[in-house]
Amino acid sequence: MARETTYLELSQDDGAAHKFYEVTVEGTAVSVRYGRIGAEGQLQSSSFPTVEKARAAAAKKVGEKVRKGYAPAVRGARAARSVTRRQVASAPSTARAVAPVLWRFRTGSSAFGIHVDEDRCWVGNQAGDVYTVSHGGEVLARYSLPDGVKCLVADDFWIYAGCDDGTVYDLSSKVPFGAYGIAADVDIYWLDIHEGVLNVSDANGGLTVIDHEDEHQWSRKSSGGGAWMVRADERAVYHGHGNGVTAYAADGTGELWHTKTPGGVLFGWQEEHSVYAGTARNTVQRLSKATGAVEASYPCDAAVYSCATSPDGRHVFAGDSSSSVYCFDADGHRLWKLGTGGGSALSMQYLDGRLYLVTTDGSLVCVDASEAAIAAAQQGSVPTAVDVKSAAALPVFTPAASAAAVATVSRASVPAGAVVVECVQQGNRMRVQVVSEGFDLAWHVQFPRGIREVGARYVVDGLHPAAGGFYRVRGEIRRLV
Repeated sequence: MARETTYLELSQDDGAAHKFYEVTVEGTAVSVRYGRIGAEGQLQSSSFPTVEKARAAAAKKVGEKVRKGYAPAVRGARAARSVTRRQVASAPSTARAVAPVLWRFRTGSSAFGIHVDEDRCWVGNQAGDVYTVSHGGEVLARYSLPDGVKCLVADDFWIYAGCDDGTVYDLSSKVPFGAYGIAADVDIYWLDIHEGVLNVSDANGGLTVIDHEDEHQWSRKSSGGGAWMVRADERAVYHGHGNGVTAYAADGTGELWHTKTPGGVLFGWQEEHSVYAGTARNTVQRLSKATGAVEASYPCDAAVYSCATSPDGRHVFAGDSSSSVYCFDADGHRLWKLGTGGGSALSMQYLDGRLYLVTTDGSLVCVDASEAAIAAAQQGSVPTAVDVKSAAALPVFTPAASAAAVATVSRASVPAGAVVVECVQQGNRMRVQVVSEGFDLAWHVQFPRGIREVGARYVVDGLHPAAGGFYRVRGEIRRLV
């Protein structure tokens, strides 16, 4: 039986895309493999009644990609994007007591990504899995992304996962969509998003800023390498690297200040007026956002992998390379040190008296950080941690890579209050505009590039205005048919 394979690549000069698309026809079977160049990618297969219909379907798929800029290529001729898997050591804790862990969910792979909000906890690991877990320890949903998750970040309602394939996925609805593509020559270390603007720190100490239309805005090279920290607000971007923390004006017009830290920065956190830098020299430092002045120091007993604060800044938490977690008061006095009971905390977040950790052994851990629970733990009395199990029938949500993968809705079935948008060609760019009444028609809509087709209309649950003069989609995206 004849086997026909067409292999295409899209690798733009600015690095915004670095991916392949391969279609194979074998008899009445058609298989499609796609993903970032150099990776195995994802595989989809389908069958057709006749050979002719299989070939026609394959030709249609190839034609769609060619119209989007893909071109024939030779597999393996172009190098894969550079990816650094963070190498972290995790020694046993030297603390005399173990933290009061309420529950623990083991994801199966080392985890860096965490986000905790009022509704649920999110964890993303190096296998590309993202899980949501209730505050009571029940696994609610699972997303399967094409590559390892570097970090999870929130921007108001929207949740994003930055992955090693160079794509930042929007997880705010059931189906993940690729929201941003990062240049192939940027070896991603960490991400932050503010008002739809993406900030990327990288292995070489670089900082790249991308706007809501997934277009490069500005970049800088800081004085140190290995930039594991980037935090942003409306005033500035705070970039932590091997030589300290540098603040740049949000519009890219210049450096505001630079503060050298004791050792390279391995993690960063921010509050309204301060940024916190966890360093390789066993210290967390609190820096003024206005001037970069050191406001307080929080000494640990090993390299600091992560840090966080309570919302009022009353308490500062840190996780070190020796599987310990610390709590300090705002002035830097250590209140307690306890073992995590399972690996070093690579990221953390505090909410409502609980400290949530993701660790080197791939666990999402919920710690009771109340004063009573910590006092009991220091005396050796801790609760029996619940080992959270993932439900076997848990649905798995994978990214929608093309318009064909998007759910449809008929004109007669458009829900009340939903908004219709349309893809239009403007010069050499495809934009998305609002069709429904009651919106500023001059504003564009932030919309996944991978599913845009000229002339196609989509129905979204809602649109929210962003400070930069554009709309952001909230809820599900369905194609109008």
